[in-house]
Amino acid sequence: MRPALLLPLMLLAGLTQAQVTIEVTGLPAVTPPGASLHVAGTFNGWDPGAASWKLSDPGTGTLSITFTPAVGNHQYKFTRGSWATVEGTSGGGFLPNRSFSYTGTPKTLQVSIAGWEDLGGNPGNSTASPNVQLLEDSFYMPQLGRYRKIRVWLPPDYATSSAHYPVVYMQDGQNLFDKATSFAGEWKVDESMDSLTAAGHPPAIIVGIDNGGAHRIAEYSPWKHPSYGGGQGLAYIDFLAETLKPFIDSQFRTLPEREHTAVMGSSMGGLISMAAAFHRQDVFGKVGALSSSFWFSDSCYQQVSATGIQQPLRLALIAGSKEGSTQVKDMFAMRDTLLAAGQDPQALLAEAHADGTHSEWYWAREFPEIYLFLFGSQSTSVNDPQPVTDWQVRYDSVQGLVAVAAPDEGSWELTVSNLSGQVLEVVRWSGDFTAPRSRWPQGPILLAVSRDGRILASGKLP
Repeated sequence: MRPALLLPLMLLAGLTQAQVTIEVTGLPAVTPPGASLHVAGTFNGWDPGAASWKLSDPGTGTLSITFTPAVGNHQYKFTRGSWATVEGTSGGGFLPNRSFSYTGTPKTLQVSIAGWEDLGGNPGNSTASPNVQLLEDSFYMPQLGRYRKIRVWLPPDYATSSAHYPVVYMQDGQNLFDKATSFAGEWKVDESMDSLTAAGHPPAIIVGIDNGGAHRIAEYSPWKHPSYGGGQGLAYIDFLAETLKPFIDSQFRTLPEREHTAVMGSSMGGLISMAAAFHRQDVFGKVGALSSSFWFSDSCYQQVSATGIQQPLRLALIAGSKEGSTQVKDMFAMRDTLLAAGQDPQALLAEAHADGTHSEWYWAREFPEIYLFLFGSQSTSVNDPQPVTDWQVRYDSVQGLVAVAAPDEGSWELTVSNLSGQVLEVVRWSGDFTAPRSRWPQGPILLAVSRDGRILASGKLP
């Protein structure tokens, strides 16, 4: 009888050895002494702090964990016990999920952790301006039961003035201000805002909400995709509207009304920004949707059609021809859906760029134009009169002439700057104004007409 049992026992022994072992061979120097290290992934429901998924030292001096996952492809990340302490790049930036494939045979993975998102990177590598501050390291999201890092850019005159400011809520906060914390480059929002403000354009408070890493897709779409998930977007929007915005309004001098409140993002961040405006039109009056993932679900078009334009909205959409075969088509489909839903065409910007790619440099380049379109004629004081709407900046490409149409003979200023915010010329004039385009250097330029420090009209010339 014993030989008959030999084969099953040998097979069983082989199965018990068919496991995955993850060994961490290196930790960043900033890791707190005595910190516990956990692994979270598709094999444990992405639990960031379960005691049974804590790595241990088996006596070799290397932290490791051994487990048997289901056969197939898996994604994972390391934490120090929570998503607020998830691993990052060597600069403290967002790190994409790690991955491995398990075939049922023993496998050992040797990995090194480069950095932690919550501990940041080398201060010498930071590109953030002094106006940027980490507002909250672990801001609680009650609608989702998670924590998130919140970053804020304040106007240069915030500490020395009594003005109240519009607010822009932006997704993927780690990519907005600092190359050291970004995934693949930064938007340079702080540099752009510093330059725009120096050129006389009205400032706004910029609030960056870090993405949730493994939860990013789930949080950035109210609708589920058959392959990529999603479905937590409405809870995320409610977090922005019901938790984060009231907190920001209580901590800073803001203009809390919807007409002074914008939401902006790119890719999936653009999708959730558009959804936020239509889910909470009572809160958000402006939208910047860059390279938006409208492909994720046709429900994004259906939401616009079903909800309609209940209150005035100002929207800016862009897409690049080098982002894929459907990106520009999808963007223009959203434009048409918005117009059919009753959107004011004068308050809708929809541009396609032949050189646009799905990348931070593209969004950084286009951010100033989008910001000026959304806020160029908006005041930073609740006591100021309503924005003037009958000033216009026109460009006649046939004759090569730039014209400013003034509604009266009063004096005003035209500030001409490049996309980096460098002022090329300040023209002081009265009444209408006309000048050849050749007066200024080749390449895109920004024009802003102001009177007594208040922007009356703005535009961008090719």
